[in-house]
Amino acid sequence: MSRRLLIVEDDEELGAQIVARLRAAGFEPTWWKEGRRLTQDELPKVELVVLDLMLPGTYGMDMLKDLREHSEVPVLVLSARNDTADKVRALKLGADDYMTKPFWPEELVERVRARLRRPKLERSDVLEVGILRIDRARREVSVRGERVEVTRVEFDFLLALAERPGEAVTRRWLAERVLDPDRNGDERTLDVHVSRLRKKLGREAIVETVWGIGYRLAAGADR
Repeated sequence: MSRRLLIVEDDEELGAQIVARLRAAGFEPTWWKEGRRLTQDELPKVELVVLDLMLPGTYGMDMLKDLREHSEVPVLVLSARNDTADKVRALKLGADDYMTKPFWPEELVERVRARLRRPKLERSDVLEVGILRIDRARREVSVRGERVEVTRVEFDFLLALAERPGEAVTRRWLAERVLDPDRNGDERTLDVHVSRLRKKLGREAIVETVWGIGYRLAAGADR
């Protein structure tokens, strides 16, 4: 049975070549020609995604963020952007591989095969750290069983800390992870979001400032 892939590529000629090459290699590709915001229900049942970045509709990095909110499907970024900053950001957001254009189709096929040979990561939709409970699929946060209404940025920030309980996480990394630098601002903007989140969390000192570094999920989360 052919393994199903999702190809997100807006260039008609290049996309057709990629699809033809992967199909000839025995895969079953589905081709999207524009970027889309992704919910859990909208992602096709595929085993790997080949993702361009500069897409009409939704920017590839935003699609990658959406994917990682509810899926561990492997993502191979295929982009003409060859800056180190773009590569690092994509990998931090959860990409498994990054290829730059132009490229050899044979290499793309082998990278797809190599990634599919690796064990697929499995994760629970629910993350619990002490009194804090985060449901990734529902994008809900609760403290001591009481649901707390949070924004997208607040949810992503809290999730990033909860995935590293007790670790100090830099403001810069968090800003890159949870904010869109073109729309949401910088590290100071992150601080504003954190301030609002703390008020929502009430007296529970869950988010702790690590001076000179950033934030961490504090001991309060273990009470």
